[in-house]
Amino acid sequence: MERSILQDLLKWKQSKHRKPLILNGARQVGKTWVLRHFGEVAYKNVAYINCDREPRMATLFADFDVQRILKAIEVITQVPVVAGQTLIIIDEVQEVPRAIQALKYFYEDAADQHIAVAGSLLGIMLHEGISFPVGKVNTMRMYPLSFAEFLKATGKESYAKVLEEQDWPSAAVVHEQLLDCLRHYFYVGGMPEIVQAYIDGEPMWTIRDMQNEILDNYIQDIGKHAPPREVMRISMVFRSIPGQLSKENKKFVYVVVKEGARAREFEIALQWLCDAGLVYKVNRVNKPEAPLQYYEDFSAFKLFVLDCGLLGAMSNTSADSVVIGDGVFEEYQGAFTEQYVLQEMKANSELPIFYYSKENSRQEIDFLVQCGQQVIPVEAKSGKNLQSKSFGSFCKEHNPEVAVKTSLLPFRQNNTVTNLPLYAVRAWFDGKER
Repeated sequence: MERSILQDLLKWKQSKHRKPLILNGARQVGKTWVLRHFGEVAYKNVAYINCDREPRMATLFADFDVQRILKAIEVITQVPVVAGQTLIIIDEVQEVPRAIQALKYFYEDAADQHIAVAGSLLGIMLHEGISFPVGKVNTMRMYPLSFAEFLKATGKESYAKVLEEQDWPSAAVVHEQLLDCLRHYFYVGGMPEIVQAYIDGEPMWTIRDMQNEILDNYIQDIGKHAPPREVMRISMVFRSIPGQLSKENKKFVYVVVKEGARAREFEIALQWLCDAGLVYKVNRVNKPEAPLQYYEDFSAFKLFVLDCGLLGAMSNTSADSVVIGDGVFEEYQGAFTEQYVLQEMKANSELPIFYYSKENSRQEIDFLVQCGQQVIPVEAKSGKNLQSKSFGSFCKEHNPEVAVKTSLLPFRQNNTVTNLPLYAVRAWFDGKER
């Protein structure tokens, strides 16, 4: 299963400024597989250790004598550790927090060694008093499969190539086929295990059962790792997201979680979900100018889950309502479309993404994306009617150099407005200036 992050990993290996690598991401997005595959294709040896299964890891990092640690890794894995030829992988590293601290000493005392660590709850661990080796590590974040990765995994490499090359005339020729693939992606999503089941021909109800199992695992993680007094609140926030997104105004509202709820009751719960990589938080800005962070309003935000397939499972949508016709694109006030557009942009890069609403007005823009010093408004629509009063008013008032409106229509450039088919979101944003 080809993952685009492999290219980033190869660049990391070849970099003259390479540091120990931390690969972050939610549970079951494929971190272990991609690191082991990367080791197999790019190195002579792979020394892999899973901290959750190796009881000796607790004592391995009793001190930070790097040469002693390297010799111990050789003994445990029975793999020769040779600088430049061996990739050391320490998985589920959150089980041994001192391993994160040890990366500082790998950087200082064994810079020629290639070491990568991964864990499903690293974001949480790093907010719990663990000494983070600032400036001594490289970091990457991994997401579920994007739509382009889904196309490649399901044997539609030629479609993916058309999108990656931004060959819009050719995309128009296979427009209906791409939309059909997109409907299936909306249901299946990008979790690797689920995509593989789809490739293997498992029925749609089995795929839904597997998605529900992943969601159950997330809930169990909350119970196992979250502060006991926050477990209920975290679960309540997570389960409320489909209802939040089904509103016309998708701004997160605490009373949807619990009647009479206030922000301070759920601050820790929200942060926990973000740190675990289970949700994406998109804050509002009160002024659509670069740098957008200067105008960030932390009190107003939208919450999305990490994968459209999991959102479908949480919403209990049926297979026929998703893969037949265009109903899914408009269902729940366009919740699935906005979810999909956001996760495609997130998987593409670390572009700053916000949304905008004007005070004392109904004017709202689904997303504002900053590319360099350019602020691009993105209207995440899914129909064939390109008219949007709010979007038009925004463009007239702020005159952006580039604006994007998604739809079910083929690609079309209309002066400064790019009418972008939904299936092309990631391809269009790929390569934009950070």
